[in-house]
Formats: sequence, C-alpha cells, structure tokens
Amino acid sequence: MRFTLSCVGKMKAGAEKDLLERYLDRARKTGRSLGVTDVRVVELAESRAQRPEDRKTEEATALMATVAGAARIVVLDENGKNLTSPDFSQKLENWKDQGVSDVVFAIGGADGHGAELIARADLKLALGAMTWPHQIARILLAEQIYRAMTIQSGHPYHRA
Repeated sequence: MRFTLSCVGKMKAGAEKDLLERYLDRARKTGRSLGVTDVRVVELAESRAQRPEDRKTEEATALMATVAGAARIVVLDENGKNLTSPDFSQKLENWKDQGVSDVVFAIGGADGHGAELIARADLKLALGAMTWPHQIARILLAEQIYRAMTIQSGHPYHRA
C-alpha cells in the first residue's frame, strides 16, 4: 500500500517542512512491517485563474491526475468527517485488508476542492472544526498517518 499526499501549493524550506519530513520518514519506517511501501508528497502548482470556481476546477483536475486507477481518495475538507485517531487507523487498515494499493490524500488550494474531486472522494476528512494553513494541514495529516501505523503495530506512541 502506498500513501500520497497530493497538495496544491509548494512548501518552502524551514521548520514546517522539516517537521513534515520527520513524520513522513517515521511513517515510511514504521509502515514497512505493515506492508506500506511508500508515503510521499506530490506538490502541484496553484491555479492562476481569476474566478474561484475556475481555480477549484483546474486544481481538482491536477489533483485527479495524481490518482492511480483504483486508488482511494481522501479529500481534506472542512465539512468532512471528524475521525478519532483509532478510527482513522482502522479505516486505513480496512482498505489494506481489502487489497487497496493506493490511498491519495488531497489537500486543495485556498478556495477548496472542485466538484469533480469531491464527487470522486471515498472519504471527506476534516482535521477538526478550525481552519488550518495548508502547510500545517500537511504536517497534521502526516502525523496522523504515522500515528495510524503505530496503532496498527501496537507501538506505544499512541496513548488513548
């Protein structure tokens, strides 16, 4: 199973990027024993369209292009489902048990996701009721992927 964080926008060098890389590295290492072959980030250019709807459509098209055929798509959306860390871990484990080979987590641009991507999503996920900068959302998501793997492996990182 592979996890891809497909993100609109580029993360600049600095403390946030370092923290993101730390969680991605931890997830890769922990995931090996669980059948996770990669955890990666794909960064896409922000749309330059003038209208928000056009930007969302262009960015949704770019995000969809990162999705392999039968991949599960998780869109980060403020109106999405709030899952506990154990529930999130269980969702990923269930997909793995079903033979899902790829999960793509889509983090859209400032205007949100286009209708095409929302319609194709297998899960709409919220990282809580607050609004987070997209760079921090990447870090939170990478940490939760790592946490999910520690839950699955019985590692004491997650303490309920």
